[in-house]
Amino acid sequence: MTDQDEPIIHRPGGARRPDQGSVPPPASPPSASPPPAGPTRRIVPGPAGPPPQRGQRPPPTQRLPQPGPGRQQNPPRPQQAPPPNIQYGPPPADARYQPQRAWSQSPSPETQTARPAQRPAPPVMGYNRQPPRQPPQGPPRQVGPAPQRPPERGRTRRRIPIIRTLLILLLVMVLGTVGLIVYFDTKLNRVDALSNYAGRVADSAGTTWLLVGSDSREGLSDEERAELSTGDSEGSRTDTIMLVHYGSGGKPMIISIPRDLYVDIPDNGAHKINAAFAIGGPQLLVQTIETNTGLRIDHYAEIGFGGFDKMVDAVGGIEMCLDAPINDPLAGIDLEAGCQTLNGREALGFVRTRAFANADLARVVNQRNFMAALMKKSTSFSTILNPFRLWPLVNGVVNSLTVDNGDHIWHLARLAWALRSDPITVTTPNAGPVITDDGDSLDWGDNTTQFFKAIADGDPVPPELLQTG
Repeated sequence: MTDQDEPIIHRPGGARRPDQGSVPPPASPPSASPPPAGPTRRIVPGPAGPPPQRGQRPPPTQRLPQPGPGRQQNPPRPQQAPPPNIQYGPPPADARYQPQRAWSQSPSPETQTARPAQRPAPPVMGYNRQPPRQPPQGPPRQVGPAPQRPPERGRTRRRIPIIRTLLILLLVMVLGTVGLIVYFDTKLNRVDALSNYAGRVADSAGTTWLLVGSDSREGLSDEERAELSTGDSEGSRTDTIMLVHYGSGGKPMIISIPRDLYVDIPDNGAHKINAAFAIGGPQLLVQTIETNTGLRIDHYAEIGFGGFDKMVDAVGGIEMCLDAPINDPLAGIDLEAGCQTLNGREALGFVRTRAFANADLARVVNQRNFMAALMKKSTSFSTILNPFRLWPLVNGVVNSLTVDNGDHIWHLARLAWALRSDPITVTTPNAGPVITDDGDSLDWGDNTTQFFKAIADGDPVPPELLQTG
């Protein structure tokens, strides 16, 4: 066999052919047995590399088939070009030996090869499925407050009709209230009471109302006159004259002017003050009060019998406390002593009666106390928030009041609101009883002038001038 027929065996350390000056293997010791007969083999060293590590098997030598009888040697395979990005040559010094063989379970732990790490299987992608998101790389992101979740569209759509309904109801209530106020304002009875005259006094401090209680039976049927014990007298006379003053810095005041107060009536001489209403009506009464007191009248209201009882019944009655029982057949009342609630008929008799020792002076005290209690009850929340009380009350006010041409129902509401917080009730001070051409009268004194001057100037009234009885 020639050198070309010798088999080639790869062994670490590189391959050398005999013709390149390879060193023959050392001779075996004398005691070794001679090599077997047969064709000679050549050992070609394999690629150089580091020795195998412990636990790893070195790559086996590749044995090429030997030509034998009837067996032809395969022609050498053409050498293929190496794939790109593959580096040839000895591996770096720090590289570890990685055998290129499959993992096998060997019974010897020294010859077991490490099982290569398995790559996780890719996720199964379904229809319209997105691959799992990879965690972001880089520094941690600053986490701020969680964004508010927008309201659901369906819930917002349900809220819109509710809000719209509430707004519509509120608008209807406001428009309805305004409409009723305008309606009742047009139903008020009006008279020209505050007309200007020559030499009228200038404006005074605060706001002053003139309240006149007349015995007019206008608007009452025969049955109502009999029930209320008003009598059948025609015409109107003034039984009550009161001034209500507020807005000058102090507490509101209800001032009773006795009807027997002796004063000068313009162009008519000296008479009792109630004669001015009988002579010239509201205009002459306003002029008489302004010229004698120096206090300018800003609003006028006349209270009659008609509708007064309905106004009291509308608020559920008025509670009054009596020091002594009152029995007056002319007024149609029989009341016991103590605190009690008066209905409309009893209230009308209570403000009209003179069944007292001092007659008219005691009556004006009862009228002031009743007026203050009525205003307080009318402006309470139990009345304002109850339409079954509020509108009958307004209707009773409209039927029982006559106001000046420049007065409106909101002026009356302002008057009631001013008197809701414990006003001062006082009787006009005077110089005492006196006999005049009109009979028993009350004389006008210096204390009377001083009292009204303090009110007109907005000054506090001296305590000695405040007669509450």
